Amino acid sequence: MLKKLLITGAAGGLGRLARENLADFAETLRLTDITALTPVSDAEEVMCGDLGDSAFVDRLVEGCDGILHLGGISVENHFDAILNANIVGIHNLYSAAQKHGQPRILFASSNHTIGFHKPSTRLDASSVTRPDSYYGVSKCFGEAVASMYHDKLGQETAIVRIGSCYPQPQDVRMLSTWLSPRDFMALTRQVFRVPVLGCPVIYGVSANKDTWWDNHAVKHLGWEPQDSSETYRAQVEARAAEQGQTPDTLLQYQGGNFALAPLMQKDG
Repeated sequence: MLKKLLITGAAGGLGRLARENLADFAETLRLTDITALTPVSDAEEVMCGDLGDSAFVDRLVEGCDGILHLGGISVENHFDAILNANIVGIHNLYSAAQKHGQPRILFASSNHTIGFHKPSTRLDASSVTRPDSYYGVSKCFGEAVASMYHDKLGQETAIVRIGSCYPQPQDVRMLSTWLSPRDFMALTRQVFRVPVLGCPVIYGVSANKDTWWDNHAVKHLGWEPQDSSETYRAQVEARAAEQGQTPDTLLQYQGGNFALAPLMQKDG
């Protein structure tokens, strides 16, 4: 059990999932987001603020022995928004972690770091990044920061390239990219349990029949996903047919619509 686990982005979908499922995993959950949060027990601490504020992040990390970093913008946006939340924010987090004893970090990276690969290309931890968006670029930056802090200073981080974490897959692409909430929470616990972590790249994906990603390089961590999108294939394909979804479009690139969308520009 951790003494104090920091969960950034605690008001988001994955943050709420972690908050609900990790209460028994730490004596205290320190929760943060830019939006308002309310503690539901004496075992929760709330500190709301901007990850782009280095002084705030320094206070946030102090006293924590684990960090689940889910914070920042989780969809595509214009560069200025991505810059503050996802690039300046990750720099601030690692600077603060170095100052406060190097608590182990699970960094929620994304499949959009490799979104311009074709579905026919099998990827593993050594595959080259091909970001499909400013969002994907920001996650590549975060991965690079994690790697540098590990190699230069010994900071341990699990770089988890999350696929599509929903209660069940929503479309035909997610039959390959789906990560069940149960498997994600099991992975999170294992990241903080293993005696030695290092800085591995882990594809956050369940045991799907048609997954594009290979986790052989991290078998030693002992995480074995239990769920599979095959359970939902019939209903996903039926819904796609009813809604006129075009699998050829969604499956043109591993990043799906992120890769096909125009580059977002700031208004004005």
